[in-house]
Amino acid sequence: MSWITVCEVSQVQEEFPYSAKIHGTEIGIFLVENQYYAMEDICPHAYALLSQGFVEDGKVECPLHEAIFDIKTGKCLREPGGRDLKTYQTRVHENQIEISLIEE
Repeated sequence: MSWITVCEVSQVQEEFPYSAKIHGTEIGIFLVENQYYAMEDICPHAYALLSQGFVEDGKVECPLHEAIFDIKTGKCLREPGGRDLKTYQTRVHENQIEISLIEE
């Protein structure tokens, strides 16, 4: 499996996810219950960075139209999300958060 370094651990907080563009794909890195999760960062309903949305209880709300997604699974919990989001495996290596672009 190929791992890609995204950011430092200190750059991700529960209330403030990290947004990165990796090989042309917008990825959001979220911290939930001391675990890091990576998923598509663009709401499929309309272009909005989910990492700029409201994060609470393992969910993120789109800042534009209030669609809600489960951070751990990418599942759309409230429309107008349109579809579930792709999620990616994460790991911490030497204080860096890395992801695999192979979809989970």
